[in-house]
Amino acid sequence: MQQGADAVLLRPVYAAFSNVSHSLAVAVSGGGDSVALLHLADRVARHRGQALSAVTVDHGLRPEAAAEAAGVAAFCAARGIPHQTLRWDGTAAKGNIMAAARAARYQLIADWALGQGIDHVLVGHTADDEAETVLLQLGRGAGVDGLAGLDPSMQRYGVKLSRPLWQTRRDDLRDYLTRHGVAWVDDPTNDDTRYLRPRLRAARPDLDDLGLSVEALTQVAFAQKMAKAALDHYTRQEVDRHVVFDFGDAILPQNLALPQDIERRIWRSILGWIGGGPYAPRQSALDSLANSVRAGVDHTVHDCRITVRQGRVRVTREWNAVRDLVCGTQDLWDRRWRLEGPHDRRFCVRALGADGLAQSPEWRASGQPRPTLLASPAVWQNDRLVAAPLAGFGSDWSVKLIEPHTT
Repeated sequence: MQQGADAVLLRPVYAAFSNVSHSLAVAVSGGGDSVALLHLADRVARHRGQALSAVTVDHGLRPEAAAEAAGVAAFCAARGIPHQTLRWDGTAAKGNIMAAARAARYQLIADWALGQGIDHVLVGHTADDEAETVLLQLGRGAGVDGLAGLDPSMQRYGVKLSRPLWQTRRDDLRDYLTRHGVAWVDDPTNDDTRYLRPRLRAARPDLDDLGLSVEALTQVAFAQKMAKAALDHYTRQEVDRHVVFDFGDAILPQNLALPQDIERRIWRSILGWIGGGPYAPRQSALDSLANSVRAGVDHTVHDCRITVRQGRVRVTREWNAVRDLVCGTQDLWDRRWRLEGPHDRRFCVRALGADGLAQSPEWRASGQPRPTLLASPAVWQNDRLVAAPLAGFGSDWSVKLIEPHTT
């Protein structure tokens, strides 16, 4: 019985490893879902002879969090798994604290993973999380994309995140841990009914009686995933037909004359690629954008600048969104750009801006619009411009766009 039950849980983890040629990592909070994933992944890694690391984010939102991270570190040390705890000061967050914590977690994990040469991280979401997501999205009036629930895999900040246990029940993972004598901690916020997800969990018996079981909701999500995949397929075809990508910008017709949902998907994918961020723009923001484009009025949305000229629309990064982004010349800048040249610790990468343009007298010869160049990566030494590859300044340096557009 134990071998059969374990095999069912190990199978999707083996599948996740089969898509990775070298090392990967597991994001572990200390809760049952992620600890079970780590234990399963460790078994698979040992069997396959692959490297495995673990990472924990301490949000600083609860006094117990530090001890929970230490518990994960001790578990990893006992099994010889390299582990790192990352810290974020969640006490400074405002507004939707849970959303801010989630965004910070993905950003921290991605930065850590890339620094370790890891581009694939496993996270421990389950079928229960999938069902809760469908209910949350239903309450928000979501369409196909929202009701499709969780993505089994996704890109965040240059790193692939996979959810191998997205079809596995939470109780099955806790049974697994109990069989193997592995302890876990229960985050008290999971029972805090000030938040919507814990209220949905508390309502689970009533939802089951109404036919809204986890199994039924995951079937809804699966059907919507198939519908979303079909829509994305046709969206990619229309992107290939209508959109031109010019370095980090996108250029498309002012009037696409396409079904509204396909047009919306094109815009959402372009804005996500250029503007970044873990979440897509809201429908209200897309509606406002569509109205501005139809009227031929320039617009700013999702940290992108949209200009309309002679029937063509150009989407570029908004300078104000990157004006304070600074990194070393060997680091990834604005999650898309990599600089190559004579690296030096005295140099840094930040946006070219108006000061940089003033030091690039031949920038017009590059053929790039001024807004594009303002938000482009440049190499600086204090206030002295060293190189601005997109502006044609500094022949020793080049720039590479490392994250191509995908729908």
